[in-house]
Order: sequence, then structure tokens, then C-alpha cells
Amino acid sequence: MDPKTTTEKLRILLPHWIEHNRRHEAEFRQWAALARTEGSESLAALLDEAAANMVATDGILKKAGMEVGGTDEVHDHGHHHDHG
Repeated sequence: MDPKTTTEKLRILLPHWIEHNRRHEAEFRQWAALARTEGSESLAALLDEAAANMVATDGILKKAGMEVGGTDEVHDHGHHHDHG
């Protein structure tokens, strides 16, 4: 069997990266909410900005996925990264 091409590998990796980003985006928003409860609005705003940038990055990665012949579906691969 031939080794996978970069395109074939990216068809697999891109959905994983998008799902991973979504988890971090949600985590950033949770921490932003906590920061707000402690009166740290400027910190919360930065975390919200980071979350928004993750969403923008996901859009770019979805376009890359379409470029390599994938779909815009994202599957949960069952990974969890606890950074709490």
C-alpha cells in the first residue's frame, strides 16, 4: 500500500483540528465569563477575542478541507484535553 499523500492526511487532520478548536473556543468563553464575575472585564474581552479568532480560524480550516476534497462535516474524535 502506498503512503498517504499530504492531501489525504489533511482530509483526516482538518476535521480534527476544527473540532479541537471548537472545544478551546468554548473553554475560552467559559473562562471569560468567570473573569467577568471577578470584575476582570479587560481580561474577559481578550478571552472573547481569542474565542472569536478560533471561530474565524475554523472557517479558514473548513475552506482548506473543501480544497482537499473533504466535507465541511466535523466529527468528535472523543479526545478531551482538560486544561482546567
